[in-house]
Amino acid sequence: MPLLLLPRTFLFLYPKLKIPKRPMATMGTTTAQPPRARLRGVVFDMDGTLTVPVIDFAAMYRAVLGEDEYVRIKAENPAGIDILHHIENWSPEKQRKAYDIIADFERQGSDRLQIMPGAAELCGFLDSKNIRRGLITRNVKAAVDLFRDRFSLSFSPALSREFRPYKPDPSPLLHICSAWEVKPSEVMMVGDSLKDDVACGKRAGAVACLLDENGRYDSPEYANVEFKPDFKVTSLREVHTLLEAHFDLLP
Repeated sequence: MPLLLLPRTFLFLYPKLKIPKRPMATMGTTTAQPPRARLRGVVFDMDGTLTVPVIDFAAMYRAVLGEDEYVRIKAENPAGIDILHHIENWSPEKQRKAYDIIADFERQGSDRLQIMPGAAELCGFLDSKNIRRGLITRNVKAAVDLFRDRFSLSFSPALSREFRPYKPDPSPLLHICSAWEVKPSEVMMVGDSLKDDVACGKRAGAVACLLDENGRYDSPEYANVEFKPDFKVTSLREVHTLLEAHFDLLP
C-alpha cells in the first residue's frame, strides 16, 4: 500500500491516526539469491565435442543406407539418423558390410584427429575443482584410446560403442553415475548431438548442455524435438563460464 502524504490540518484533527511506515533499507544488504545446483561431475561426448568434427556423417549414412533410403529416413527423423540403431535388425552379412563402412569413415576421421579448442583448458578447470570427468561415445574403444594417448586427456569411466546399449539410451550415463556414486541430477552431459547426447542426458535425469558451434540447431526443423537442452553453447570455453555462473562445483 503506498504511503499517503497527508496535510498538517488533517493530522491535527486526527492525532491518533496511525500512518504506515515504509520499511527502511539497510546499507549493504542484497536480495537473497536462490541456492545454486550442486554439480559433481561432467560427462562428455567425444566426436564433435572434445574433438573437431572431421567425419562426414551424411556421406557415411548415404554409403550405408543408399541415397533413397537415406532421404526417406532423414525426413522421418528431423533430430538426426541413428545409424547404429537402424542397422541392428539387419542380417549378419548386411550388418558386417555396414560396420565396415562405418569403421572406414571413423579411421579416416582418426587420421585427421584434432582436439576441440577449449577442451584441455576446460578439463584442467574441472580437475582444479576436483570435479569428475567421464566420456560416452558411439565410436570404438580404439578411437578413445587414440584420443587419450595423443592429447594426454583421460576420462573415467570412458564408455565406447562396445558398451551396450549406447546413446541415446540413458544406460551409459546412469552407469557412470553409479560408478561415481552421485545422483544424475548432479551430473552434466555435454555433447554436440540433440538426438544422442541431449536425449541421453535428459532421459537419465542429468543436466544437458548442447554444443552448437554454428547455430545448426537454430533451424525450425529442430523446434519440436522431444528432448531439449538445459543449456546451449557455441564453444567449450562457454561451458567453463556457465559452470561457474550456475553451479556449486563440489566433488
